[in-house]
Amino acid sequence: MTVLPDDGLSLAAEFPDATHEQWQRLVEGVLRKSGKEVSGDDAEEALSTTLEDGLSTRPLYTARDAVADTGFPGFAPFVRGGRPEGATPGGWDVRQRHAGSDPARTSEAVLADLENGVTSLWLTVGHGSVPVDGIGRALDGVYLDLVAVVLDAGDASGAAGRALLELYGERGVRADEARGNLGADPLGYAARSGREPGPTDWHDAVDLARTTAGRWPGVRALTVDALPFHEAGGSAAQELGLSLATGVAYLRLLTDAGLSVDEAVGQLDFRYAATADQFLTIAKLRAARRLWARVVEVSGGGAGAQRQHAVTSSVMMTRRDPWVNMLRTTLATLGAGVGGADAVTVLPFDDAIGLPDAFARRIARNTSAVLVEESHLARVVDPAGGSWYVERLTDELAHAGWEFFREVERAGGAAAALRSGFTGERLAATWATRGKRLATRREPITGVSEFPNLGERPVEREPAPAPVSGGLPRVRRDEAYEVLRARSDAYLARTGERPKVFLAALGPAAAHTARASFAANLFQAGGIEPVHDPVSVDAATVAAAFTASGATLACLCSSDPVYAEQGAAVAGALRAAGAARVLLAGRPGEVPDVDTYVFAGCDAVATLTSVLDSLGVS
Repeated sequence: MTVLPDDGLSLAAEFPDATHEQWQRLVEGVLRKSGKEVSGDDAEEALSTTLEDGLSTRPLYTARDAVADTGFPGFAPFVRGGRPEGATPGGWDVRQRHAGSDPARTSEAVLADLENGVTSLWLTVGHGSVPVDGIGRALDGVYLDLVAVVLDAGDASGAAGRALLELYGERGVRADEARGNLGADPLGYAARSGREPGPTDWHDAVDLARTTAGRWPGVRALTVDALPFHEAGGSAAQELGLSLATGVAYLRLLTDAGLSVDEAVGQLDFRYAATADQFLTIAKLRAARRLWARVVEVSGGGAGAQRQHAVTSSVMMTRRDPWVNMLRTTLATLGAGVGGADAVTVLPFDDAIGLPDAFARRIARNTSAVLVEESHLARVVDPAGGSWYVERLTDELAHAGWEFFREVERAGGAAAALRSGFTGERLAATWATRGKRLATRREPITGVSEFPNLGERPVEREPAPAPVSGGLPRVRRDEAYEVLRARSDAYLARTGERPKVFLAALGPAAAHTARASFAANLFQAGGIEPVHDPVSVDAATVAAAFTASGATLACLCSSDPVYAEQGAAVAGALRAAGAARVLLAGRPGEVPDVDTYVFAGCDAVATLTSVLDSLGVS
């Protein structure tokens, strides 16, 4: 047995402490080798990554980045969690979403979920989903005194909420046993539908809140749903700012109706998107609690923590290679759990295709089960607390969200900002900027813009009910590439083969492999099949190889020195062999007979669209 000295054993005692300046000098040396002459803070800035909302991630965080007043878990400003013991004792609430139209089939799916780890239900009502009069059938066999039910009923929230409360009475559920949310959200529905809330919508919201505040302590009446803003392409700060503006509008509505500030706060649940950017998700949920605590404080209320429902982002879900969605939702769920969400909904991996099947729902609920039961993620309260990076990101995002909230309030508030087009214009501008990153593949989409698989078997699902439309658009990261792939699919169905491009690889493998792989990846993202046979060609052999490929266009692939030696001759031979278009993988140069250059950072969507056009793929 080894006995340590009283002052412990310092393994680093023999080494001098490194300083920040020493680290910066090492960075300067590395950057100098790459041709960048920068020093000091500029060297550090050169390694920073710019994010949306004016935020950035730095390569190194030190004690100078520490943020004071983050509080303790369960106490205002709730940055570190809404409860001292974490989101929920034993883990977060695993909340599965059900949007089918048949109450009987929905009931079967609900019971299967509850028997296998789901702890609460998110039920979509109306608009092609379960009708209001089918709520009871959809919840057959559910122990409503044990399972929280959250409704999403759009403009039918008044009728749906009253139907659920009546169901509680019919099944003998005591008022202190019922839990959930009746789903009134006039502004959220306005954002999705474009229909401004009328007197009936506001009256229903107030009526439900008065009813639950007076009799049903575990049931809340209203949801502040930030998903419409995220799904319209909004940034994290815009999502936060618009959720605050909506929450403030509901506080005003309920307090004007006679509820106290604390009673009104107790009627609101907040719903946010969780993305595969795990650190941004963690910071967003932490910042949301901090910002809402400030709103409640200014409004004269007590220290009511924001109750959060996190939903894995539908914007990040893809229709092609949907299996990768399992990885995206796992990262999002981890971020939501570490960020302190009270409830988490994992969208099934086939959500972008149609109604999920039993296997997809199983994977969705098991994502939370593995993180909670096997990874023990919920055993640590605020595991991100104390990380200088996360604390700084939380603080910067909170300030950005608060500033956008002030802009919305200056525009007249949440309702007026929607009505005037302010909200839509700001979200559209943000998405347009992000769209450029997606088109240039600076924000890659695995399985879509990177590493696509043209031979994958399509996943087929029963169509889901059409979402409410007419308001803010619903965007998806893969939408531009999906248009290209759909054109390719139509061409395949019509001709029996994919549109093709011949990869004219020049020189030895060491010279052409990198750019040939790049080009093949790029063309497949547009549904264009690359033909790389033979492995290497030259001016004498390229014409025969091109003719045998069956392609009508070609792309030269090699190193710059080889292009200088052979590029012009090979391009000319391709033209003589009938190539309608010759492309080159590499930075734009002076190679004759080359029409288009493709390179890292080029607009892949525009290039692929042009290629498909030239191939006659409608």
